[in-house]
Amino acid sequence: MRVLIGCSNAKNGSFELSGQIAALLKERGFTPCVYGRNSMYADKIGAVVVETPGICNFLLTVGGDGTILKWGKVAAQFDLPLLGVNMGRLGFMATIEPSDIDRIPDILESEFQESRRMMLDCKVIRDGKQVFSERVLNDVILSRSSVSKLPEFVVYCGDSEVTRIRADGLIFSTPTGSTAYSLSAGGPILAPDLECVECTALCPHTLFNRPMIFSDKQIITVNVCHYQNSRATFSVDGGKGIPILEGDILKISRAECTLRIIEAGDGFYSSINTKLMTPLK
Repeated sequence: MRVLIGCSNAKNGSFELSGQIAALLKERGFTPCVYGRNSMYADKIGAVVVETPGICNFLLTVGGDGTILKWGKVAAQFDLPLLGVNMGRLGFMATIEPSDIDRIPDILESEFQESRRMMLDCKVIRDGKQVFSERVLNDVILSRSSVSKLPEFVVYCGDSEVTRIRADGLIFSTPTGSTAYSLSAGGPILAPDLECVECTALCPHTLFNRPMIFSDKQIITVNVCHYQNSRATFSVDGGKGIPILEGDILKISRAECTLRIIEAGDGFYSSINTKLMTPLK
């Protein structure tokens, strides 16, 4: 069986750890692989180069949850179960710690449990044409540009206007993303197997505001009114901010594919208890 390895360039020691994992996999009869565009580190970790992830059986990431955000879209596209090795700080999705990498071959050979995570599609329509489209695992964030007045965000669910709100921004997150930026902004924690979209406002200019939960069956539409020459951007899964112009229509809907995450730790609620309910060290 082939195991596609995606490691973080930003984490010190990720190449070395990936090499150790590749050696463990080879000993058990697996073939460690890297995707063609990342072939520059194939020799470093002792892996073979594949031109399409679709010929692999698993995807293994070495990094933090940010690495899963990057590679999770590949795993979802090719329906590959994903196992994350955590080199980050929290690691809600990357549940194997570096000290436990000896477990990896046993996990992949077992009848493992997996968690299916819903994803979103984010599109921007400008003058009747689609100018942006991307898959979303965590969240879509609209925010005012720096040194800008507050824009007004108009949110629709289906054909119904839900709210007009002046704020620093809005966060639309999946249940997986509810423990990320949305949580810091006061949003609720959602179990990752729920199927819904959470909306949390950033510093709204109102006395009455609460996060909202939308059905995954609805299409959410957002218009931005650039009040007094205000400016706004949007970003997907922590990516670079992209300007959103007045008159643009941002649409958020459920994606057809889901991400399959191999559950190798003690579970979501145990992670909440150990990683959020106690102070970070």
